[in-house]
Amino acid sequence: MTGPAGVHLRNAAGLRPGPGWTWKTSMLRRMHPGSLWTAWALLLLVAADGGPAGLPKAVVRLEPPWFNVLRGDSVTLHCQGPQGPGDGPTQWSHDGTPIPTQVQSHFSFKASINDSGNYRCQMGQTGLSDPVHLNVTSDWLLLQTPRLLLKEGDPLMLRCHSWKSRPLVKISFFQDGIAKWYSSANSSFFIPRANVSHGGKYHCSGLMGRNRHESHPVRITIQDPAFPSIAPVSLPWLQIAFCLVMGLLFAVDTGLYFSVWKELRSSMGDLKNDKVTWSKSLEDK
Repeated sequence: MTGPAGVHLRNAAGLRPGPGWTWKTSMLRRMHPGSLWTAWALLLLVAADGGPAGLPKAVVRLEPPWFNVLRGDSVTLHCQGPQGPGDGPTQWSHDGTPIPTQVQSHFSFKASINDSGNYRCQMGQTGLSDPVHLNVTSDWLLLQTPRLLLKEGDPLMLRCHSWKSRPLVKISFFQDGIAKWYSSANSSFFIPRANVSHGGKYHCSGLMGRNRHESHPVRITIQDPAFPSIAPVSLPWLQIAFCLVMGLLFAVDTGLYFSVWKELRSSMGDLKNDKVTWSKSLEDK
């Protein structure tokens, strides 16, 4: 063990500090800078995601309301929320990357495959919105719906959509492979109040010219009120619970830190009470 000015320190028995002392110091180095900073980083992450405290979240709305579209379809994204004069531009992001060219509360585009992904927005008087996913595919026929998860009693709306809106006739809608509705020209299927029996995999088919095409299946879930999921739990309460857990971990971590520091000081006091001898190292001669 080396002391000031390159002087070697030994106790009366000529022993170096034992393995317990070394374990305590290494444990202290591992605990303090890592775990405490991790807790603080997670807390800051939660605060940043929710935006400024007290501000309502913005809402991204799709127009038309379909989350799945075909390549070449027209799509408009709206950022909704309270906005007053002088609030500044709207901030948009696509898969976490800012869109600096878009500063209005809405913008439109012709969908391409690269436009698939999650969109979020934020206005002057709102926090950051939840992500809204847009899925762009390339196909002849697509079954469209605004939402994949419905509550019992919600309306169920389906649309059999053709590429470039080409004429479509003799249209059929299928649920789990069973034909449920047929029309010679109407490409929409609507159930005013859906129940659990309306859940399942849906697809549609129709004639474009002389060729019959089928869409890929889309699974729609109707939630039974008798079996509520954890989804209705509001995000602020989840954030509060997360912060409480992180605070508890921080307190426990801090207590361990001071406990180890106390034992470390006690070990240092034991070393000071031993008789020591001083000698210069060979390099100092």
